[in-house]
Amino acid sequence: MNYKFKLKPYKHQLTALEKSWNKETYAYFMEMGTGKTKVLIDNMSMLYDKGKIDSALIIAPKGVVKTWYEQELPTHLPNHIENVTVLWQSNISKKQQEKLESLFEIETALHILIMNVEALSTDKGVKFAQKFLNSHKVLMAIDESTTIKTPTAKRTKNIISLGKMAKYRRIMTGSPVTKNPLDLYTQCEFLDPFLLDFSSYYAFRNRYAEMTTMNVRGRSIQVVKEFRHLGELSESLQPFSYRVLKEDCLDLPPKNWTKRHIILTKEQEEIYKQMKNNALAMLNGKVTSTMTVITQLMRLQQITCGHFVADDGSTQEIKNNRITELMNVLDEIEGKAIIWGHWQKDIKNIFHEIEKVHGPGSVVSYYGLTPQDERQDNIRKFQSDPKCRFMVGTPSTGGYGITLTAANTVIYYSNGYDLEKRLQSEDRAHRIGQKKNVTYIDIICEDTVDEKIVKSLRDKINIASEVLGEELKDWI
Repeated sequence: MNYKFKLKPYKHQLTALEKSWNKETYAYFMEMGTGKTKVLIDNMSMLYDKGKIDSALIIAPKGVVKTWYEQELPTHLPNHIENVTVLWQSNISKKQQEKLESLFEIETALHILIMNVEALSTDKGVKFAQKFLNSHKVLMAIDESTTIKTPTAKRTKNIISLGKMAKYRRIMTGSPVTKNPLDLYTQCEFLDPFLLDFSSYYAFRNRYAEMTTMNVRGRSIQVVKEFRHLGELSESLQPFSYRVLKEDCLDLPPKNWTKRHIILTKEQEEIYKQMKNNALAMLNGKVTSTMTVITQLMRLQQITCGHFVADDGSTQEIKNNRITELMNVLDEIEGKAIIWGHWQKDIKNIFHEIEKVHGPGSVVSYYGLTPQDERQDNIRKFQSDPKCRFMVGTPSTGGYGITLTAANTVIYYSNGYDLEKRLQSEDRAHRIGQKKNVTYIDIICEDTVDEKIVKSLRDKINIASEVLGEELKDWI
């Protein structure tokens, strides 16, 4: 392909561009770490150079939008393309208003508006997106398009409606069929309602899933018993999508897996046993929802991490061995490490303990309490400052869209139940740019729910959606 790229694409990226560049609708089903963001930016640049678009609307998860603005676009947008790029903010100051207005004033530039997906649940966000789409020839792209997987969600409906106003539409995700194939319906509907040739979500579901009825608290609900005809579904996606797996296209170093086992302290053991008995008594003989059972698992898991919520709502600390084991691991490893944890309380404790032992500047954070204006600086520091050896964060915040290839060790202090968040967080280090073997370490408390949670995630089972309440009861 004869095009002046800012950075030379890999062979698989070039193939993706050749297949998609001038198509009105296309899906980049490219596994995490294979560089789908660069492909989208190059595609956008080509269409602009050919006069087919003059603008782009990028919709991304909240934790990724700044990465687009501060890292991805400056890195990959060709130097010859003049651009006006604005990051949407819900609180519109006078300065922000001026930036937004510049999207309509400079005629010769490529206009790029980056919005977080949550903004399109609001009237303010939707109205501005409509104004932008009405004023320009727009390529509209959704990064991590599983964010619009729920047909009934307000933002899903809004985004599908907005997509009809765009000249070109793109979706990007690393796992289109592997988890819940039903998630594909609304993503494809955004591209074109006629792509999959189904009149409704329910017709689509009836073809690709066998449903069963469960009684939850006196109410009948439909749940997936098993999926079917997935080969047919994969074939139907091929004309408008490109699928890439890391193992097929990148010469990345291998992943290594290991575990570090700890045991409950005497205090933990007593509280764990009591909480377990209470949970079993509550669930015994009752038909309960998956989420109710998960809530009980979560309480037990919190105890293994050294804290629990008392009846008065306060969080109580419990003597535990987990953070001691973490510090032992950090003493043993060389190079940089990412530490993921499920609870904010754990992240704060880990941060302070690392800073105490390894000194100020040795650790940065990336989680809900990390100020937005510090997050990109923390990534840059972790990636480039040799004194900064550790990053701590939650997969729900830091597990998407950021590159942390400076790390060759990834430690799971504690885990959640969402497989996608786990896989995303794993691949922050294992992606283009990684030169070293990456070691993944799960800290597991013996004879507790920890063991089954980690086993399920490593077996690529999405606990919250694929394991039903009755099965989960056995874990307790």
